[in-house]
Amino acid sequence: MCDVTGLSQRRACRLTGLSLSTCRYDAQRPSADAHLSGRITELALERRRFGYRRIWQLLRREGLHVNHKRVYRIYHLNGLSVKRRRRGKGLATERFSPLRPDAPNLTWSMDFVMDALATGRRLKCLTCVDDFTKECLTITAAFGISGVQVTRILDSIALFRGYPATIRTDQGPEFTCRALDQWAFEHSVELRLIQPGKPTQNGFIESFNGRFRDECLNEHWFSDIVHARKTINDWRQDYNECRPHSLLDYQTPSEFAADWRNRRYEEKSTWTDPTPVDDPAL
Repeated sequence: MCDVTGLSQRRACRLTGLSLSTCRYDAQRPSADAHLSGRITELALERRRFGYRRIWQLLRREGLHVNHKRVYRIYHLNGLSVKRRRRGKGLATERFSPLRPDAPNLTWSMDFVMDALATGRRLKCLTCVDDFTKECLTITAAFGISGVQVTRILDSIALFRGYPATIRTDQGPEFTCRALDQWAFEHSVELRLIQPGKPTQNGFIESFNGRFRDECLNEHWFSDIVHARKTINDWRQDYNECRPHSLLDYQTPSEFAADWRNRRYEEKSTWTDPTPVDDPAL
């Protein structure tokens, strides 16, 4: 219109009732999102069970400060949405949210996760997490794990971080045996058993086991026990050091634990090193 009539943009917009800002708006070319779209696709293919929010957090860690809505739009346009796995309907159970402790090593949660090798041989994984920091303390994979072996695994964990005040488990035979009971007595550890048939009372480990199965066990086909242990150990390290945790404000468990220790150290330094006060009598 401006070219034909010779009117200015402002005059032409006033006559047509069009906003001047709308007329002058320069839409972004699709190529502006090309680099971001490529990186989002790479991360989504690398971590197939991550949703757009965790992808967004990984981008922020790489220095790409982009709005989460933009990530959501590109994520869905590229067809990267996580496919939900169908689950069988379970019995309705009473919902129970265990209280989260306020310091590390107050409560650990333990459980077993079952899987199988490509040969069909059953695989048993002992999982243990710290309920406060969400650190995965161990995932021990073996063909069989007895109560005595559970105590040895716990001793190996305690070498690096000490013994917990409480360990929450179900009432499986490995957790109710005499060996674990004697071990708990010797190290002043309280064994807190949940009620039979109510796994939600051990919600922290159940949530972790769900992530472990969804992101690791269901994504790999283990040829032998060595392959399984290496893959599981790599996933555990990634979970602790790289995977953003929503309950920790998208920090990794290792970052959250380190920040907590630093804050405690600073608080302790403040308590033990008060500023000197001048004595007016001197």
